[in-house]
Amino acid sequence: MKKLLASAALVALSAVGTSAYAGGHGISACLITKTDTNPFFVKMREGAMAKAEELGVSLSAYAGKVDGDHETQVAAIETCIADGAKGILITASDTSSIVPAVQQARDAGLVVIALDTPLDPIDAADMTFATDNFLAGELIGQWAAAALGDDAANAKIAMLDLAVSQPTVGVLRDQGFLKGFGIELGDPNRWGDEDDARIVGNDVTAGNEEGGRKAMENLLAKDPMINVVYTINEPAAAGAYEALKSIGRENDVLIVSVDGGCPGVQNVKEGVIGATSQQYPLLMASKGIEAIVEWAKNGTKPAPTPGKAFFDTGVALVTDKPVDGVESIDTTKGTELCWG
Repeated sequence: MKKLLASAALVALSAVGTSAYAGGHGISACLITKTDTNPFFVKMREGAMAKAEELGVSLSAYAGKVDGDHETQVAAIETCIADGAKGILITASDTSSIVPAVQQARDAGLVVIALDTPLDPIDAADMTFATDNFLAGELIGQWAAAALGDDAANAKIAMLDLAVSQPTVGVLRDQGFLKGFGIELGDPNRWGDEDDARIVGNDVTAGNEEGGRKAMENLLAKDPMINVVYTINEPAAAGAYEALKSIGRENDVLIVSVDGGCPGVQNVKEGVIGATSQQYPLLMASKGIEAIVEWAKNGTKPAPTPGKAFFDTGVALVTDKPVDGVESIDTTKGTELCWG
């Protein structure tokens, strides 16, 4: 009982509601994101709430205190089950440890849709609406290698990942980048086991600016001549840039990232980031709300994109320095599309 009360109190601090279902049909849903500070998840919540209001769904939104706050997400799932929600949309911080809680929700009759971050295994959720995160990484890897040309053979690469728990989204982007850059992978289901001498090292950022700055400082201490930086997302990239700027290296290091949010696209335009892979959180969220409504009305679950185990919401490489052989859009188009 004490555990339940503590969990309920914890998630209540981050819950937000929208309008009740029109006509009194009573469809309710939950959105559980990694944080409520990362602009990507702020926009995801806005998209979910807009679609919920349009369809008359009562939506409660929850978020972890930081990326990696697994316990708060578990507590939120328990609250959603207790409140009688019809479905849950979740971007999981720990993609394997969350599975028992997700199964508890599914056993209780809720449909569970993963957004952005596939669970491990992916079929632990009823469906996933996401960017092809491996492709997102591969695109920035291909771009970086082409931008360096012959110098790619002697690159010194810093890998700024997400978390030591290695959630799927972090593994997919990391491994996609390395493949795109032309580096042989070890176990494609984890990062950090590659033996290519070009990789200076991996560090974790928690997907935020401060984490990106600290991780960049740690890897620069290992090799001050790093000239390529892979970052899990754009807040981490901004932190990496600040660390490089503090030692006067901001203009001779290539930074690539993933998200394509409006601030990130602006950073590409300003030269902070060389290229980023753009994804579309508003589309993920709106599709997720629609899926919960269909489940509540007739028990129908969404279908994956043909040939994939998830519903692919698309990706585009954004850069103002296009390279041969890698399709991209410029920052003007990226600004039009940012957040999706």
